[in-house]
Amino acid sequence: MKITHLGHACLLAEYPDARILIDPGSFSDVSGVSVVDAVLITHQHADHLDLDKLRGVLERNPDVPVYADPGSLKVLREAGIDAQENQAGQAFSVGSVRVTPIGRMHAEIHPYIERIPNLGVTLQADGDPTLFHPGDALDGQPLEHIDILAVPVSAPWGAVKETIAFVRRIAPSVVVPIHDGTLSEVGRGMYLKHIGDFGLDGGVPVRDLRGEPATSFDA
Repeated sequence: MKITHLGHACLLAEYPDARILIDPGSFSDVSGVSVVDAVLITHQHADHLDLDKLRGVLERNPDVPVYADPGSLKVLREAGIDAQENQAGQAFSVGSVRVTPIGRMHAEIHPYIERIPNLGVTLQADGDPTLFHPGDALDGQPLEHIDILAVPVSAPWGAVKETIAFVRRIAPSVVVPIHDGTLSEVGRGMYLKHIGDFGLDGGVPVRDLRGEPATSFDA
């Protein structure tokens, strides 16, 4: 298994028989993604679903299935993009990878913005670590142990105390920072130190994939 961070909330998870792209949004660079076997969308906000960037991926992969939450499904179909609707707890397979949607709603930003659907995803394959990408919510609860937790670092809806509580509840073996496209390097480093130092008793390993040359790692 190989994970590549393509900017902000976008990850590419590669397995021997499957390449899965998650949340190609406006802060992400997916121009180098030439072959994928599935695209997963957690919710409809532009930083997770950029229609133009998704169209580019689909032009290079015309038959690739797109799986999306109910809110994104409506946006995609209105844009003429075919997609399949995810349902919480209803797993499906991409090659040897078992994908399980988790959650229901986007975290509250503030009372003046209506909440939308959000479905995080776990990716699980025999012999490989299990990955959990929560999208924009911190209340999802996978049924299996999570080896790699993709952690939203900063967002209008988040606070570092909530992020740390989330990491402690999931108790992963390692965290991968995501949702960091609006941060300066200094500010981002401050958040990562809090998460790494306090995410578990004694700390939790932070595998930072942002920037060159460490954009990806084999898990």
